[in-house]
Amino acid sequence: MNQEERMKANLPYKAWLDGLAQKRMECKKKIKKYNDLEPDDEKCREELLRSILGKAGKGLTIEQPFRCDYGENIFVGDNFWVNYNLTVLDVGRVTVGDNVLIAPNVSIYTAGHPIHPDSRNSGYEYGIDVSIGSNCWIGGSSVICPGVHIGDNVVIGAGSVVTKDIPSNVVAVGNPCKVLREITEDDRHFYFKDRKFDVDDYFTPVNMANLT
Repeated sequence: MNQEERMKANLPYKAWLDGLAQKRMECKKKIKKYNDLEPDDEKCREELLRSILGKAGKGLTIEQPFRCDYGENIFVGDNFWVNYNLTVLDVGRVTVGDNVLIAPNVSIYTAGHPIHPDSRNSGYEYGIDVSIGSNCWIGGSSVICPGVHIGDNVVIGAGSVVTKDIPSNVVAVGNPCKVLREITEDDRHFYFKDRKFDVDDYFTPVNMANLT
């Protein structure tokens, strides 16, 4: 295996060998171009963003600025909506389902370094895949660490540091992030804490691809 193959296999690898530094530089150039685009240049924004990511479904929005290492290791589903300052260290594969909302200043890290200083100083690092299920909301300033798998229909509270897997259908918060409670049918009728909807169409999903 070369170093890129080792990286994508979640094995220890050296990031400056076998063309990896050049691939990161090409991604940086695209990212700079994307972040410098006018916010109303929607056509160029989407085209360039799709050229950066490995795969993206319908309804793709990532607000500027955005940062990632390679881009090609990020795979997102339909209706992916991201607020400002997303950072993705996509050394490993990052897979995201449909209808996912990501708040400002979220970081997704697949990358890491050995704990022992001698091993770390060898230059070896690693990337361990991360996945986020469908219908999730990741709260602002949250950090998702290497190897984490988040289930479907999950809310991660703002400021959380997610170090372990989170099951489906829960609210999880804290550092380290832990399950607070299950999401129930009763939650459907509230938009914030104890505040009930005062409209009748909150059961109707919105297709983000049709929004401008």
